[in-house]
Amino acid sequence: MKTFIKIHPGDSVAVALAPLSAGAVLQVAGQTVTLLEDIPQGHKFALADIPAGGAVIKYGAPIGAAQADIPAGGWVHTHNVKTGLGEVLDYSYQPDNVPLMPTGDALFQGYRREDGRAAVRNEVWIIPTVGCVNDVARAIERLSQKFKTGTVDGIYAFPHPYGCSQMGEDQENTRKILAGLINHPNAGGVLVLGLGCENSNIDVLKPYIGQYNENRVKFLVCQESDDEIADGVALVEELAAYAGRFRREPISCGELVVGMKCGGSDGLSGITANPTVGAFSDLLISKGGTTVLTEVPEMFGAETLLMNRCENERIFADTVKLVNGFKDYFTRHGQTIYENPSPGNKKGGISTLEDKSLGCTQKSGSAPVSGVLSYGEPVERRGLNLLSAPGNDLVASTALAAAGAHIVLFTTGRGTPFASPVPTVKIASNCALAEKKGNWIDFNCGVLVEDGSVAELGEKLFDFVLEVASGKPVKAELAGFHDMAIFKQGVTL
Repeated sequence: MKTFIKIHPGDSVAVALAPLSAGAVLQVAGQTVTLLEDIPQGHKFALADIPAGGAVIKYGAPIGAAQADIPAGGWVHTHNVKTGLGEVLDYSYQPDNVPLMPTGDALFQGYRREDGRAAVRNEVWIIPTVGCVNDVARAIERLSQKFKTGTVDGIYAFPHPYGCSQMGEDQENTRKILAGLINHPNAGGVLVLGLGCENSNIDVLKPYIGQYNENRVKFLVCQESDDEIADGVALVEELAAYAGRFRREPISCGELVVGMKCGGSDGLSGITANPTVGAFSDLLISKGGTTVLTEVPEMFGAETLLMNRCENERIFADTVKLVNGFKDYFTRHGQTIYENPSPGNKKGGISTLEDKSLGCTQKSGSAPVSGVLSYGEPVERRGLNLLSAPGNDLVASTALAAAGAHIVLFTTGRGTPFASPVPTVKIASNCALAEKKGNWIDFNCGVLVEDGSVAELGEKLFDFVLEVASGKPVKAELAGFHDMAIFKQGVTL
């Protein structure tokens, strides 16, 4: 078993893959290092003396500056490292994008919708336009379970607190996300449940939805119904009968859209789980598929790596707007841009936002950036896309689903049981988490500490994703979890 790793030849630190004891003498890339203190798993130790003010290098890039002299073998963490990042920056385009070599196709067993789109689930969704009808939606969901028969994979309500008393961008965000979910191909049928007097009522929402199949999408205004629950159940019965006509069939993996997100990260996330997802992303894109990377605040400090991988200057400009726009959002609200790592992140070994971001962006693999999406915007271009959304797990994962992701890959070093509107694959960065929370974790990347390569594990993850796309339920689905959350930024009336 490997007990430490020097990620990049130019790094000034190495990372403990297992707890290391003070006094241990290690041979690291041809040099001898004696540990001066205990180093927890996922945490860093200096490979040579780092003077106060000197750059701390990990992933081949600075993750901050030493706040005091750090001797070789010393623990490198929040007590002696501080971010080196500033505020809004000017960027220049320095192209460093190499198209991936195409690889052979692979198939999954999916559903083909009448409009030609592919789906990995055949569910009936109940989408409230406003939080006032959340309990009605839940009641309809509960009473409609008898219609989950045949090829109908599930019947689910997606309550949320918004749809009224919102202004400006918040109101637009709600409408875009609701429309994105209503149009999602994983829903074989959708009941849009309105109250009647809300800002985002059904008539207001319809232009955001666009053209729709009347057999697939039904509408119910509760204030216009004598018994909204009974009427809702009757409409779900019709929708389930329509959805039940679809059968799984072979579909090219080139039609898959997969979202990528991390949360509860630790010091191993950027070494095991995130690079494995990056290898998966490259493999799917090489076969004509699409991946979407989000959580913009966790690009800060690694954004130039993505910018230089943009296919052209227009996409580069869109990426600059994406990053600096999110920094402006922080400053408008009087918040510090670069205080992003959570207590759990820090406990797991992440010291600064650069440390977190350089690990986070490993999920993007090496493919060129082909598109940049605003919040609530659907995917149109194949390849690697960047999506504007915050780091919050539920908000970002919902945004991925609303953008059109069939599946979300969620890497974690700490663990979480949450779900999203689409199958959410939980990927552990370490074996201890995978063993302890087997009811949460679907795929274990912690095995890389013991054996194997990122490329090999990326291929295994690809095969697993095809199984999920073909109907294999993930742990959150087996638990019956389906969550959603919408990005709120402004005033509530």
